[in-house]
Amino acid sequence: MNAYRLLYGTGNPAKLDAMRDWLKELPVIIDGLDKNTPDVPEDGQTPLQNARQKALYYFEAYRRPVFSCDSGLLLPEVPLEKNPGVHTRRPEGRPLTDEEMLAYYASLVRQYGKAGYLRALYQNAVCMILEDGEIFEYDGEDICSGEFLLADTPHPLRTPGWPLDSLSVSAETKKYWFDLSCAEREKSHKDIRPGFVRFFQKALAYGS
Repeated sequence: MNAYRLLYGTGNPAKLDAMRDWLKELPVIIDGLDKNTPDVPEDGQTPLQNARQKALYYFEAYRRPVFSCDSGLLLPEVPLEKNPGVHTRRPEGRPLTDEEMLAYYASLVRQYGKAGYLRALYQNAVCMILEDGEIFEYDGEDICSGEFLLADTPHPLRTPGWPLDSLSVSAETKKYWFDLSCAEREKSHKDIRPGFVRFFQKALAYGS
């Protein structure tokens, strides 16, 4: 079976590496965006709206099969007007650097959390457009994270592009993400990889 080549509509190397790892058992080749690719305005109200907006833009720009993902951060204890949702990196209307994000979310934990922690959940969505323009999209529960905690003090380690890894803590063990063993990560964090694999299998008719 020939590999299917897809453009991933992201300039974030951490996200590109993660998706390549998640789909490594499928016959797909995933390319990232050029560094000179302009950002797409993301003004949707849900992760799925933003994922669709990005996929449509990059499909028109490159005229090749493309997919885009988007996430929204839900903080149950934080007032609705201050919940970041799809504006995780732009909670105050402007893009934050990784370190600014750490400072911003740590301050929310101190303001609304209990005993130094704040409950959190990621809502995810993906949209793919094939060469004939057919659109596949999904935002089901199996690609959304389980509940975890944000801490009021960041871990010293960093994942460039995913700064909130440094604040993420297991709800069960109260250990930072970076300090969990592989077994503990599998037990503590919901594995969303199978959901993404099923989406790509269905959209590309692999394994059907």
